[in-house]
Amino acid sequence: MVMAQSLFRALKAKAPDTAIDVLAPGWSLPLLERMPEVRAGLEMPLGHGRLELGRRWQLGRSLRGRYRQAILLPNSWKSAIVPWAARIPLRTGWLGEMRYGLLNDIRRLDKSFLTMTVQRFVALAEAPQLTEIPEILPPRLEVDPADVQAALTALGLEKPVNQPVLALCPGAEYGDAKRWPEAHYADLARRYVEKGWQVWLFGSDKDRAVCDNIAAGAGGGCENLAGRTSLAQAVDLLSLADAVVSNDSGLMHVAAALERPLVAVYGSSDPGFTPPLNARHEVLSLGLECSPCFERECPLGHLRCLQDISTDQVQASL
Repeated sequence: MVMAQSLFRALKAKAPDTAIDVLAPGWSLPLLERMPEVRAGLEMPLGHGRLELGRRWQLGRSLRGRYRQAILLPNSWKSAIVPWAARIPLRTGWLGEMRYGLLNDIRRLDKSFLTMTVQRFVALAEAPQLTEIPEILPPRLEVDPADVQAALTALGLEKPVNQPVLALCPGAEYGDAKRWPEAHYADLARRYVEKGWQVWLFGSDKDRAVCDNIAAGAGGGCENLAGRTSLAQAVDLLSLADAVVSNDSGLMHVAAALERPLVAVYGSSDPGFTPPLNARHEVLSLGLECSPCFERECPLGHLRCLQDISTDQVQASL
């Protein structure tokens, strides 16, 4: 969703008066609210993987007469049903799951030409026959200072003027093969607490135990926010960070879109495919022979691609 903002920015650059509404899962609406290019976020009532043709048809019918073009970012067959049922005149997307008939502006993806996810998104704003890589305008989330203060108050936090904040994002929904070890995070947190920094730990409720271990391993001085914030609050609080260290995760892309100084740690995934898109970042990836493997768990059992990235390396990158 964060990378999709580059598409929205490209559309606005071509036609500033274009109104952009985004049909998306309800959890992602706070991100859309922080994208000035988006007029409205429309909640997709169906969960991931659910077909429910009847409900998709009804949703499409409710949108008839409102749009002249639909651009589809998912490649699934079922994602094309709503714009088809809505009778939107121009329905643009990659061929994906053989979506003949559902889409009428079908593009064929050359993965060797468009090597990055964000390039494939932005290309859908261009003419069908691309001759060069499209320009990428990086995502830029905008936060309201009043919302930031409300998040601080709700979580009982303060950001002293003369005390910097290090944000750590140790989670990765994909799996352990994307997670820099919690002992390394704890060591890094301890070093920065000793330097007089505040350390805030971000993540979902699933990351609470990992963040508890990091806070304990750091010997105190960390604020564990995992599972305590909404996504909106996490975005607003991350905007206050003076530096961020993150695995390859959604929060990594959020931090980049907030233009925070960022160190992104990569294990099983490829920094060339889904990198942070702001200029203020360093990527740490060892480039071992076995990586990127794109596996959720290390198939060799050693996780050297992450274990061997030292705290010293991350601190030097910071």
